[in-house]
Amino acid sequence: MVNNTIRDTQRKLPMSQLTSDKKRIAKNTLFLYFRLLFTLVVSLYTSRVVLQVLGVSDFGIYNVVGGFINMLAFLNLGMTGASQRFLSYEIGKGDGQRIHLVFCTSVITHFAIAAIVFTLMEIFGVWILNSYMNIPEERMTAANWVLQFSILTFCFSTINVPFNSCIVAHEHMNVYAYISIADVVLKLAIVFIIQFVTFDLLILYAFLIFIVQIIIQLIYYFYCRRHFEECHISALFDKKLFKEMFSFAGWNMIGHLGFSFKGQGVNIIINLFLGTAVNAAFGIARQVNGVVNNFAYNFSMAMNPQIIKLYAAGSNEESLKLSYSGARFTFFLLTMIAIPLIINMDYVLKLWLGDVPEYTSILAIVVLLNSAINSMSNTITTAIYARGHVKLFQTSLAALLLLELPAAYVILKLGGTPYEAILPSLITVSLSLLLRIVILKRYESACCVKEYLLDCIVRCVLIFLIGYGLSCFIYSIVGGNTLYSLILNTVISIVTYGLIVFLLGLKQNERKMILRKVQGLINYRNNK
Repeated sequence: MVNNTIRDTQRKLPMSQLTSDKKRIAKNTLFLYFRLLFTLVVSLYTSRVVLQVLGVSDFGIYNVVGGFINMLAFLNLGMTGASQRFLSYEIGKGDGQRIHLVFCTSVITHFAIAAIVFTLMEIFGVWILNSYMNIPEERMTAANWVLQFSILTFCFSTINVPFNSCIVAHEHMNVYAYISIADVVLKLAIVFIIQFVTFDLLILYAFLIFIVQIIIQLIYYFYCRRHFEECHISALFDKKLFKEMFSFAGWNMIGHLGFSFKGQGVNIIINLFLGTAVNAAFGIARQVNGVVNNFAYNFSMAMNPQIIKLYAAGSNEESLKLSYSGARFTFFLLTMIAIPLIINMDYVLKLWLGDVPEYTSILAIVVLLNSAINSMSNTITTAIYARGHVKLFQTSLAALLLLELPAAYVILKLGGTPYEAILPSLITVSLSLLLRIVILKRYESACCVKEYLLDCIVRCVLIFLIGYGLSCFIYSIVGGNTLYSLILNTVISIVTYGLIVFLLGLKQNERKMILRKVQGLINYRNNK
């Protein structure tokens, strides 16, 4: 078992180190938000243009075929979790040789996974696409090209996982942010290219996305080679370590399989019943969700390495407190953006896309609510990962999440609408939230389920309801059918929600810490 690698003789971190860690989290969060604000603006523009240039049908084809490959994302996510966990753990212990061994073992493993995926998708993926997918006959050739480029893109992203994990584990979030910016800039260049060519745009778009993945892979490779000693690839492969990592990753993959299949599986079921036009609406809804979810994900991403390192260094209680606080802060950050977006969804989509596919608005709202609930579990999952106990957690999680697929099939078979098909996800994601804290309690005696339920879930739900109610009231006064009123009610809503979070959502010591930071900033500016 993976947890056998965890020692009872772990050292405690001094308070000065804990303070430094908090400053690093804040600094890394700022870098990630700088990345997010830039990528947000560019992504909104590129999504609009791609939809307009490709058209609803081709956009839907790319979404469902690419989504078919993305169902295998559980492989990457599982190994990413394992790589980051083991690298962060060894960095926390300060063992340089073990860090290098973990990296080399991870690289060899990811090359093997990429080769296996390529082989299986060439055999079964092509067969499923041509035999079962609901795609217009005249676009089947283009769809097959999209499949091929999507397979290659996925394989290169798989090979990239150990390098990405090293950057995150070392907490070089500024570099991670810059590379992400380079990624969206290259995709922006794609948008300009496809507007001025006469070649089949769907095929060209898939090919250029593949080229971007290769470029990003090379950037990650050369940066890691230059800055991290362990990133010099050598023929080191430890069978015992591999078994531990693969055991962790294997069970981790099962949980991520639940997430991948529940999202892409529903997308395919929608395609079977309703066609590519609704796939386009579902794809746009998920893009909206991805933009908002990144606000929360960036914060939890900055905290995750510290949660693992604190545990590796023997500071169990500090690790738990950080995961509890992270769950609340992640939820507040996500819902601060999600609430005004939910209220103004129709106008925002019209302003963004012009011609909005049917069902897009309601699908986006349901998906956002789903992410809001799930955001409270991100750092709790990391606390479970730190302790190495993933078998029970991931199998239970996957079984729970996959219940959405038969539910969606039955709903659509009985004539239900697309948004009704994804409503069961709100139930399963809520149950999975409770599942995480119960399992964490099983493996960590210091964990208090009651504290998490009252201090996190109940507090977060109440804050959301108060904030949503006040935002609806603001909308009823200001309106939202013009750009001016949209900006005004959004700004007022965010400021109001921020005050509610500060007064009711934060604990007393957290409010005092923020006030000290603000006072320190004011004093610094006055002295300057």
